[in-house]
Amino acid sequence: MSGDLLALVVGTLLAVGALAYVMYPLFFDVHARATHARSERAPAEDSAIVALREIEFDRATGKLSESDYAELRKSYGERALREMRAQSDSSASVSVDPVEASIRAYRATHRECSTCGLRPEPDAIYCSTCGAFLPGTCPVCSARITEPSAAFCSSCGVGLRAEPRAEG
Repeated sequence: MSGDLLALVVGTLLAVGALAYVMYPLFFDVHARATHARSERAPAEDSAIVALREIEFDRATGKLSESDYAELRKSYGERALREMRAQSDSSASVSVDPVEASIRAYRATHRECSTCGLRPEPDAIYCSTCGAFLPGTCPVCSARITEPSAAFCSSCGVGLRAEPRAEG
């Protein structure tokens, strides 16, 4: 008899739980929170980039002719570029993320190989992995130095060679 009673209690608890789950939106303001969350996403849904994706999809499925596609792609493409440039300008001026700030500082002090990427040596002239010349800038006038054998800056004439190291 106790097994039947236990089954009855568990079944009743499950039924009450299911009823509470179903009735919850009626008694609490779930609709207002869902509407608020949807309104926060609205600018992203109105983005020109999203429109470009939809245009590509419509063209791929045959719903959009080539002439209409070209016209819409041109107008939304220009709008998407303006949006992305505005986002990059606003995000570049406000860099509050300390990790990103430290990465930018690291990249500013280290040279980058076109083949291997950012080099760990801040004063490297050649890549330690592939041996390629690492273009740099003049320490005085900030002119770009691209010649691997340059001893002097072509803009201001300052000497670029480091002092020879004594080996021993």
